[in-house]
Amino acid sequence: MKNISTKLVPWSLTLAAWGSSLAHAAQDLPGGPAVNQLNLHPPVTRIAVEQHNLHWMMLIICTLIFVGVFAVMFYSIWKHRKSKGAKAANFHESVKVELAWTIVPFIIVIIMALPATKVLVAQKDTTNADLTIKATGYQWKWGYDYLNGEGEGLSFVSTLDSGHRAMSDSGNVSAAPNDYLLKVDKPLVVPMGKKIRIITTANDVIHSFMVPAFGIKQDAIPGFVRDTWFKAEKAGDYYGQCAELCGKEHAYMPIHVKVLSAADYTAWVADEQKKLAAKQDDPNKVWVLADLVARGEKVYAANCAACHQANGKGAGPIKALDGSPVVLGATADMMHAVLEGRANGAMPAWKQLSDTDLAAVVTFAKNHWSNHTGQLVQPAQFVMARSGKFPEGGGSAAAPAAAPDQPAAVATPAAAAAQ
Repeated sequence: MKNISTKLVPWSLTLAAWGSSLAHAAQDLPGGPAVNQLNLHPPVTRIAVEQHNLHWMMLIICTLIFVGVFAVMFYSIWKHRKSKGAKAANFHESVKVELAWTIVPFIIVIIMALPATKVLVAQKDTTNADLTIKATGYQWKWGYDYLNGEGEGLSFVSTLDSGHRAMSDSGNVSAAPNDYLLKVDKPLVVPMGKKIRIITTANDVIHSFMVPAFGIKQDAIPGFVRDTWFKAEKAGDYYGQCAELCGKEHAYMPIHVKVLSAADYTAWVADEQKKLAAKQDDPNKVWVLADLVARGEKVYAANCAACHQANGKGAGPIKALDGSPVVLGATADMMHAVLEGRANGAMPAWKQLSDTDLAAVVTFAKNHWSNHTGQLVQPAQFVMARSGKFPEGGGSAAAPAAAPDQPAAVATPAAAAAQ
């Protein structure tokens, strides 16, 4: 045993030194986790402040009860020990004692319950919100839809930064930044000092929307709608994560909320609306293969690469696109996949993308990596597909798709004959 302990000591010291060096290398992330953090996250909403006060009140009351009970117990053991000749008293019951240990705990419970109830009721009061946003959990990303208020109509998917994902996959995190696995491509942006109602739901399994600085944590359950709210009193970047174990890549589902001043938020909304208008291409426009592939590459990098990887090989349960029978097969198969999703939501539906972006990303996948099908999908085909009319075969880059007012969206004479 002594030899084993002697051999383990150097290894223990090495591991301790390594862990210490990592701890010293890390730094606090404003709005996110802090090094050696012991208390709750610094609050930036009134609800979070009340939660802190409630936490400390409960802790103090429990500590006083603990100290009081054990003090009486140890005093009794010491004062009435057998070595001092103490003899146990023989009594049946005491009405005064019975009343005391019934009334006193009841009063303590009331003292604890009143402020706790006040905070709980305030947490669920989502009325009179200035802005309502739906947060939909996917495996493994968040989708945000601005339902009403300033910014109504905006919609996007927030995905873990691809560089952080690549760093995690490589196993080399020596150069990991302070926001490692918390940085996203599109943060949720909200105005400061406004009541923000968050409606949560999920597309596949149970997720949980949690931002500690706001004092909010609300489960997102498929088929159900829950809600919570916050009013940030300080501008800045605040981070959270899915707080429900939702599958293999649960750790890759961060939440980044950017709180802006009212003026900056208005400017952001105006800019996003301009981008949205710019993306609303004419779905009747006939594209050539090279242009669609170039656009599709950008759409893929922004929305698909986090799961299917930049090389199209996939990872774990995520299917590869390079050489995939779905990608190489009939055009309608892949159109169904991107519009409707697959595997009970593991592959989410991408209906929020424009018809041009959907056509571009499908065309890109069919003509990239080792996939050289020559097939091209026009936006008009997705216009028809949204109404349930899918082409029966693949399209060729040599001929455009049919106009939306034709009975079927076909891309080649051969496909038309097949129909």
